[in-house]
Amino acid sequence: INFTFAFLVVFSPMNFSTKLINWYTVNKRDLPWRSTNNPYYIWLSEIILQQTQVVQGTPYYHAFTSQFPTVYDLAKANEEDVLKLWQGLGYYSRARNLHWSAKYIVKELDGVFPDTYKDILKLKGVGDYTASAIASICFNEVTAVVDGNVYRALSRIFGIETPINSTSGQKEFKALAQQLIDKQQPAIFNQAIMEFGARQCKPKNPDCSVCPFKTGCLALKENKIDVLPVKLKKTKVTKKYFNFIVIISKNEKTILEQRVGSGIWQNLYQFPLIETEKPSTYNNIKSKIENLDVLEDMNFDVHLYNDTDIIHKLSHQHLYTKFWIVSVDESIEKGIEISNIKDFPVPILIGNFIDKFNF
Repeated sequence: INFTFAFLVVFSPMNFSTKLINWYTVNKRDLPWRSTNNPYYIWLSEIILQQTQVVQGTPYYHAFTSQFPTVYDLAKANEEDVLKLWQGLGYYSRARNLHWSAKYIVKELDGVFPDTYKDILKLKGVGDYTASAIASICFNEVTAVVDGNVYRALSRIFGIETPINSTSGQKEFKALAQQLIDKQQPAIFNQAIMEFGARQCKPKNPDCSVCPFKTGCLALKENKIDVLPVKLKKTKVTKKYFNFIVIISKNEKTILEQRVGSGIWQNLYQFPLIETEKPSTYNNIKSKIENLDVLEDMNFDVHLYNDTDIIHKLSHQHLYTKFWIVSVDESIEKGIEISNIKDFPVPILIGNFIDKFNF
């Protein structure tokens, strides 16, 4: 169905906005970033909440605003400290982009946060949704947000079957949201529609009986709640086989290596990694460990920590992971004190192992 037709027949913008904001006034959560319109804090919250649920992201918001209360504090921090504080949230490029943008704001903009959608969009890691959220919430700019919650709510209410992860779908939903936004109170409208998707028009089993749009919702009318929104199939997920070599020396040192180059774990630390094309056997891994420079001419014992692969799922690949414990009879000069291992920013996969393993 053409959304414009449904939009004209079922809801006028004013009617839609009134219903939505009335619902929000009663049902909104008390979230820490809703008590401020400081663009630095709103920006932090929006970056943290990309790919992250509110419950998980809230402690990180408190941690960042406490350790880096201003954009100047974040800009002068070193990247390792930023990544360490981010540890556990995943998608680490968000933290690196956050840090880069803080330095950009301080150096290029004299510490003044950009105040228009167009200029906010120039920050690294900021796309249409994040720029729209900041511009509307902090500067009252009439620019509609469209995130996963908004896609879901609008696709159901207006019966839109265009895939939300297609170029045409993104344009269509943005245009509809822009038609619906309350031009007098864009900040409240945008927060309301995101909250509505998160709390009322939930992905599974929403309670449509209490929905303010139940009389006009086309998905409810046509029994399509479970099939909307439509999403194109993802690209095929690849499998990788990771073998982390956990060295424990006589002088209680271990080896952590910093990942360089591009990639999701860029600049994070990990144990020496041996990647194989298929699951590794003991003999196969032992021969590869013998070739590690740090263990040259040394005596060591190897045993497997986890008999069953630890499967770490990323958006585009699944990592089948084994940890191999290598006990060295001698002291090693390189490496770090085991007692200091928790000071380094590591991927959550490594962090979970460190927490469970009794060094």
